[in-house]
Amino acid sequence: MVRLTRAQQQERTRATVLAAAKAEFTERGYIEAKVDRIAERADLTRGAVYSNFPSKRALYLAVLVDVVEHGDDRIAPSSPPSMAGALGGFARAWLHRLPLTADDPLAHQVRLPALAGVFDDEPARGALAQASRLEALLLALALESRPSADGMTARQVRRAELVLRLLNGPALDFGDPFDVADACEHLGGLRLADSWAPPHLPYVEPARSCREPWTPPAELPDLISGRPVGFAEDGVVAVLGTSRLAAAEELVRAARPGDRVVVAVVTGDPAETGRLVQLRISDFTHCLRRAFAPDAWPRLHLVLDDRALVAAAVGVPDADDATESAVRIRGGELVARADGRGAAHAAATADVPNTTPREATT
Repeated sequence: MVRLTRAQQQERTRATVLAAAKAEFTERGYIEAKVDRIAERADLTRGAVYSNFPSKRALYLAVLVDVVEHGDDRIAPSSPPSMAGALGGFARAWLHRLPLTADDPLAHQVRLPALAGVFDDEPARGALAQASRLEALLLALALESRPSADGMTARQVRRAELVLRLLNGPALDFGDPFDVADACEHLGGLRLADSWAPPHLPYVEPARSCREPWTPPAELPDLISGRPVGFAEDGVVAVLGTSRLAAAEELVRAARPGDRVVVAVVTGDPAETGRLVQLRISDFTHCLRRAFAPDAWPRLHLVLDDRALVAAAVGVPDADDATESAVRIRGGELVARADGRGAAHAAATADVPNTTPREATT
């Protein structure tokens, strides 16, 4: 008889709870589901369920994340040649993941309108709003990766916001999904004035120069590519709380050519707020990967730092939803750091002398 380690037993128990919870939520929906029935389905005690998930809401999110991350994740063979084609392909990938019948009640719960009735407190609303801005940035970066021969502005965030508003709006409840996809495709030809000039950036305090050894944390899954991402390479690592996700654009726009850009998302409530953001971004990036080839994916790595390992390595001991800290890494050292609003921009634009450790000590 093979004896399981404590970690293996915990993982088995967690998987059993998730399977039982998926069955309960599928049959009864979130409101009518009961933790006692989930425990009974799993042949476990109520305490065993709560030892793995602190609340029914956290368990619900964990089930949804599991559904999304184990779904169909085909990668586009090549990116569409036109802006309209790219947006039409993304819209069809988005709509394809939605059920056309009610055979699978749980599948409907992945959509934001269903989540809004469950996660309607202020932290959740704020996290969802910030996740929406991050999604618009990711779609815009994929669009911007294409060569522009039509005279359109380089920044595509406003166009991405319009597309996502259409895909998340009431049109899907009252209109034909195929008409919605066509409308998204037509937005590819719309001329929009779109510039990048946040008024606060000129007043951001410059990053502080430093020479500190960098001990990179263990790899974490990249929410964009689905592959493991490490932290040893030269570039900028920003630790952003779930109420500061919009600052990712400040980092991307300011990063230098060749920089490896990583955003680590942190929160004071990993089980609920963290999983909510993970669900939204994972669901979104699955569609992005089905519509755009890897060479068009955003030049950005995005990880959920739910155990605050990246935050600790950067030097943020008490990371929460409002955290914004960033460091520049070069040659295995931290050479600049910044904290507070604009930190990601400050670290990305840090003017650090290019000296070797030996030169610095002579």
